[in-house]
Amino acid sequence: MSNYNWCHGPNCHTRETSSRVRGSGDNKVLRTRKVNTKHYWRSGQGSWSYFCDDTCMRDYLEKYILAIIAIAPRREALETPIKVEKEKYESYRYQHNGTDYQRVPYQATRTKIRRNDRVDNDNG
Repeated sequence: MSNYNWCHGPNCHTRETSSRVRGSGDNKVLRTRKVNTKHYWRSGQGSWSYFCDDTCMRDYLEKYILAIIAIAPRREALETPIKVEKEKYESYRYQHNGTDYQRVPYQATRTKIRRNDRVDNDNG
């Protein structure tokens, strides 16, 4: 198996950068870039194994998003069970008293969201 893929960006071969110029003499072309699939920050399976940069990935998504969504459409919302906890704590505000600021205590509320271990939906 090759360590390279060709960039899947639909406009990759039209972008005018020196890394895309190939050929000699008067026979020059702009060519789609190769993507190294074994690069240290590419997983070999993720999107960066198929696109040379953000622009090419964005161009691909803009062109094919409806076809991609049709593969696994979302017919209902996903939900994750949680518990909401309200916690009161002592905090301070700064109040202007005409010439200076004064630190004034008050009772604040912090909201914590805790996930349950079980996820309600299994359809990804």
